[in-house]
Amino acid sequence: MGTISQFADKTRPPAQRIESEEEALSVARELASRFADRASERDLERVLPYEELDQLAQSGLLAISVPSDYDGIDVSNAVLAEVAAILSEADSSIGQIPQNHFYVLEALRHDGTEEQKKFFFGRALAGDRFGNALAETGTKTGGHYNTRLSEDGAGYRINGRKYYSTGVLFADWIAVFALDPADQLTMSFVPRGTDGVQIIDDWDSFGQRVTGSGTTVLQNVYVNTGSVVRHHRGFERPGTIGSVGQIIHAGVDLGIARAAFRETVDYVRNKARPWVDSGAERASEDPLTIARIGEIAIRLEAATAVVEHAGKKVDVAQIDPTEQHATEASLAVAAAKVLTTEIALDASNTLFELAGTASTKVALNLDRYWRNARTHTLHDPVRWKYHVVGNYHLNDVKPPRNGSL
Repeated sequence: MGTISQFADKTRPPAQRIESEEEALSVARELASRFADRASERDLERVLPYEELDQLAQSGLLAISVPSDYDGIDVSNAVLAEVAAILSEADSSIGQIPQNHFYVLEALRHDGTEEQKKFFFGRALAGDRFGNALAETGTKTGGHYNTRLSEDGAGYRINGRKYYSTGVLFADWIAVFALDPADQLTMSFVPRGTDGVQIIDDWDSFGQRVTGSGTTVLQNVYVNTGSVVRHHRGFERPGTIGSVGQIIHAGVDLGIARAAFRETVDYVRNKARPWVDSGAERASEDPLTIARIGEIAIRLEAATAVVEHAGKKVDVAQIDPTEQHATEASLAVAAAKVLTTEIALDASNTLFELAGTASTKVALNLDRYWRNARTHTLHDPVRWKYHVVGNYHLNDVKPPRNGSL
């Protein structure tokens, strides 16, 4: 890796090692119980979760997707999505932040050199966090880039400006996506604090307020050859980079839906009043309320099942990345993303429908579930998921190969 190893933090204690999928889920639940305590406060006051991200890194959860060939446990993608859902039910900003971390590790699995894999998977096992510098504003579409990687002696220089840099404020490494001189997309590992890197905490969305998704400015940033991954190659053949990234997004939305449903049940049971014409003594005895709760519960079960099913499809495509397996994984994850998007929005809206006017008080901050769902689900519009699935079944058009499928 040339001189890149000098950036490894030798002072921070190594992360815990998680040994099984069951342990990963248990650790996620334990962390979630802690993270939930101040989630509303963090959202209301925009308190960034530095301490919580330290705990997450120290727990070993950020290494659960490292392949077994590199000393990881390589959890199933259903478990990876469920971990995201568990964390997101507690605080969906914290649940979203590692999404890019796991995407980067999957991209490394696909197209990193052997030396890159050994080093960066090792850093993940040690507890290092990988942030994202991908999306840009001012380009023709969200899939176009102005950031450039240019040759400079034995290495390269990166120049550009990134927006929506989710998690970059908490990262040890910034994965910078840039076009090389041949207009091919690359992914470069840049240590936080490198000369020329400026991180601006300017994320001001009404939802997902503490994801650290600010602006990253790159001014003549040097990166050596051993830190550059030819990311475009991952989309020139069947693979699972996009489906892994997307199933984690689905897990985030599933977690938001579960949280909103939990709040709805609690409020209806303990605070809401029955409608005057219902004839019920308690809101929880209102037949229309009961039916609506049942509807949301059933759709949550369906979404959970589809995410698990999609995870199994992605597992198969990782083990045997044929065109057919990659297609099946993309289609299954698209279905999971659609269902989790819709139930997150519906469950968070139903909270107010059934709880009533008093539930809108600012002090309760129950609107954070809808705000978070609405913000997070804008990443990849479900109308195009429907199109991809329909086009495959009607016209035998395979899903495009990109990070959104």
